[in-house]
Amino acid sequence: MENNYIEQKKNTHLYFQIGESKYAINTDNILEIIKLPALDYPQKLPHNILGLLKYNSFVINVIDIRFFLNINVPKYTVNNELLILKTDEVIFGMIVDKICGLLPIESAKIDQIPFIDTHMFIESLYKYNDETIYNIDVYSLESMLKSHDAKDEATTDVTELFPQDEKSKAIMVKRASDMIEKKSMLYLASGNYIKNKYLSINLNENYYCIPLDSIKEIVKDISVTKIPGTTSCIDGITNLRGDDIAVINLKEMLSIPDNTNSNTTNETKPAIIVETQELILALLADKINEIFEYDEITQDLSGNYYSSEFLYNESLYSVLNIEKIASDKKINIFDT
Repeated sequence: MENNYIEQKKNTHLYFQIGESKYAINTDNILEIIKLPALDYPQKLPHNILGLLKYNSFVINVIDIRFFLNINVPKYTVNNELLILKTDEVIFGMIVDKICGLLPIESAKIDQIPFIDTHMFIESLYKYNDETIYNIDVYSLESMLKSHDAKDEATTDVTELFPQDEKSKAIMVKRASDMIEKKSMLYLASGNYIKNKYLSINLNENYYCIPLDSIKEIVKDISVTKIPGTTSCIDGITNLRGDDIAVINLKEMLSIPDNTNSNTTNETKPAIIVETQELILALLADKINEIFEYDEITQDLSGNYYSSEFLYNESLYSVLNIEKIASDKKINIFDT
């Protein structure tokens, strides 16, 4: 059990924001990410349980860790996210403010908390891009949920935390209904939560997105070292935890005019680390935006650098075909 737990720490984590702090959870414990739906509020709920949600054939508890940490809980909006979490025994939901991205948490980079804390579901700290991320042990959180006495009723009227306007209520009710219709969804321990999820980026003023299942890591700043003799679509290489990774200039690759004035050697730039069957690449973007879900594809563009395109929030998004980009001979840094 202990060895398996240590192995889990090496896997990719999802990190997210709650209030002013950042937290992370191993993706093996995440079934799905959804926008906050309407919840059921029985008259008697244990303390710290916000409500109940019908999820497939289950009725699951929904929590907010701010209650456990005695942190003030602001009112929710339709933009709050809900993580559907699983352990070996239970499934439950956890409300978060914003999904930040994916990152590999390596055990060597984790600082164990050097003191005994009553909130032991926060098991360690992780430094990432000069930010402190609190690593959550879902199994400890499960134990805290099980320890609640049914008589320990909530003293706060949690319904007041949720949107009260009719438009927001209608949106959340529809989300809950949509979840009930997904009864046949299969549980996939690692990967189901990223289905139909995309990372939005900008190249100039245009919107593009990358399927989340292709993304290994999102890096705010990387240092690029130029390599003589490479094609124009390769900006150079970057060293990420000891591995040299080719840095791809997406604008050159996609024949997009560069409207920026940034051509400085070794300049730090935001990048998306993607992994394919061929290799690992760092893709440069002008701006990294949000992670979002989209189910319907407007147009199939299979066969080139784009796999599809669709309209989302009144903007046209082109979905990058990461496998096609990675297999293109133009980015073979070892070609002579």
